[in-house]
Amino acid sequence: MPELAKEAGITVRTLRFYRERKLIPAPRREGRIAWYNEHHLARLRTIGALLERGHTLGGIAELLAAFESGRDVGELLGLEDSIVTPWSEETPVRLTPEELADHFSEDISAENLAASLDLGYLAVDGDEFVHISRRLLDASTDLVDKGIPLAAVLEAARKVRAHADALADIFTTLVRTHVLADVLDRTADEPPTAEEAERIVQTIEKLRPLSKGVVEAELSMAMDRRVRREIDAWMRERECGDD
Repeated sequence: MPELAKEAGITVRTLRFYRERKLIPAPRREGRIAWYNEHHLARLRTIGALLERGHTLGGIAELLAAFESGRDVGELLGLEDSIVTPWSEETPVRLTPEELADHFSEDISAENLAASLDLGYLAVDGDEFVHISRRLLDASTDLVDKGIPLAAVLEAARKVRAHADALADIFTTLVRTHVLADVLDRTADEPPTAEEAERIVQTIEKLRPLSKGVVEAELSMAMDRRVRREIDAWMRERECGDD
């Protein structure tokens, strides 16, 4: 214990206090000997970093409890074998808890962390978080920097996810019903032949740019319409106020 406390830059008394508050996991015991490892040291350094950023011990305890309940990173990243390469071009980002706190400051809470885990934005891998997408992380950070609470950003992300799932269902239903019905229906109870598998892959690959193009065009036009309505409404309010 003295060696671990020295490595972490804390006193033995503080280390005991952290153990009593269950801020660090119990050591492995062999008789009267308690064995600590790099995981314990990493946890102590994380606690120190979060304290320096203004988090309370109570808040850190909640944060670490949510951290421990995080899902396995393999579940988030979907590493199962697939017949085609993933459509998304997202780059996962590894973050220590203190780096995550740097992104979202005081908005880091057990509730927001649990929501991020549930949404699939975050997963836990050892002593680190893995964010599913650099682009989504940067977008979330920018929105929070502009004054939008992280809880509101996550709620908006949940709604966007629901709409995105609905769009994906529209495109896949079109293809399944009108392009691949003969292959998919016939191979329901047996593996597809090499030729049939190749046809499925090629069809899906062609659907990739088509679906992205349609969604991007429709979203751009929808934003144009909505922004114009908002500006028109604002101008009318200004005119009424001048009267």
